[in-house]
Amino acid sequence: MACSSSVRPFSPDEAFRIVHQLQQPAVFLNMTKDWPVLQWTAEHLSHCLLEKRVKFRLGRKEETNTPLFETQCCFVSATLGQFLRWTEGRTRTEEVGPFCDYKKLEYWAYADYKYIAEVFEEQPSMFQDVRWSDFGFQGRDGRDSTLWVGTEGANTPCHLDSYGCNLVLQVQGRKRWRLFPPEDSSKLYPTRIPYEESSVFSRVDVLNPDLDRFKDFSAAREHCVTLLPGQVLFVPRHWWHFVESVDPVTVSVNSWIELDVDDEARISEAVTRAVVCAFKTAPSEDNADDWLNPTETGVTSHSENMQYLNLALSSFSQRHFPSSKHLPHLSRHALPSKRHVTGQILPQNPPPPLPFGPHLIPVNCPLPESRGETCKRTRKCAIARQKTEKDVGFLEGAGQCTSVVICDGGKEDREGADEELVHVTLSTNDLLDCLLHPDVMNRVTELLVQRHTGARTTAQD
Repeated sequence: MACSSSVRPFSPDEAFRIVHQLQQPAVFLNMTKDWPVLQWTAEHLSHCLLEKRVKFRLGRKEETNTPLFETQCCFVSATLGQFLRWTEGRTRTEEVGPFCDYKKLEYWAYADYKYIAEVFEEQPSMFQDVRWSDFGFQGRDGRDSTLWVGTEGANTPCHLDSYGCNLVLQVQGRKRWRLFPPEDSSKLYPTRIPYEESSVFSRVDVLNPDLDRFKDFSAAREHCVTLLPGQVLFVPRHWWHFVESVDPVTVSVNSWIELDVDDEARISEAVTRAVVCAFKTAPSEDNADDWLNPTETGVTSHSENMQYLNLALSSFSQRHFPSSKHLPHLSRHALPSKRHVTGQILPQNPPPPLPFGPHLIPVNCPLPESRGETCKRTRKCAIARQKTEKDVGFLEGAGQCTSVVICDGGKEDREGADEELVHVTLSTNDLLDCLLHPDVMNRVTELLVQRHTGARTTAQD
């Protein structure tokens, strides 16, 4: 007998196991057919919210070689009705409100990740329209989710989330996701300026990269998928992602989930906050930039930051070694990582194979010959690889050690060349990019854990 189309392909327990086991992005199909949230089109939301205002971010539709961070954007507070009339091309102030100052042909706009619990605080019944319990997360609904509404071309700068993973339901329109694995972090040129807790940004514009400055990006392994209404994308922890709307109006619902007890990430974030605040609040000629993301409430004092760090370290030792008097030597590879949401360590036996097929689609890296259809940077990347291979061959064939120096604009030159070298003056942000590089922060976290747990052992003895 044929299976009813209303039956979900995975039970809540099966979906939870799959999500916890996935190490790469994947798309769930046919899991949300009966979710009322699929009716949350921008028009429907406009009728529900009426005159309630939300904050929209606007950016220019122009091709550059640098990401457009929130610190460089314009913001307006408007109703969804005004937003929709603006997307239709209307320009009268009484119809579009604050959007009247921005030409639709020149700007994109979106309301980014608004907490549904706040947007619908006066309509709590709408929380039940989102049913993450079907993925095994009992009790998780709209109160634990965010809302994204945007226009064609609206995009989120490439970044990774320090904590947890994401489940994203596409409701209206399509959004294109470009994802990169954690192992390629160095090729994404990470930065913590602008600073936002739990977000590490890339200095690369992934749509139009400057491969003279960021040549290693040409080797980054891009996984690309266009998410359709009703589909759910799983974004694993620490995967880089760039998100772009490809339809006139797009709506999606996102839920951030901390599958693993990620105490190390909290320690790293505490160190990052302390270092960034200390450096960027110090009087300096090159500290005049807008370094604090608008999502942050303000600058915290050094005392507050150190309290935050000590709390993170205490939480780590209490969670991992609640009653141990003699703590072993710790390293990143020896720390327990895979845990249930309850905190219980999961068994280390090999998990059963994932049921990839018609209802669970892995997001893979396109084959080289097909990447021209999905990635604008293919030709530039190929040229960069050829140039790199040529340079490597030249250096190896020279039979001698040739030092490479960085010149103005990030271009390379070899010592002893005829052209005069231009030495670059490093800025505070350059220093922070090196100090707060993920590889450096991993090692700092290890050393802090060892120091904290060692001091705790001495105190107990």
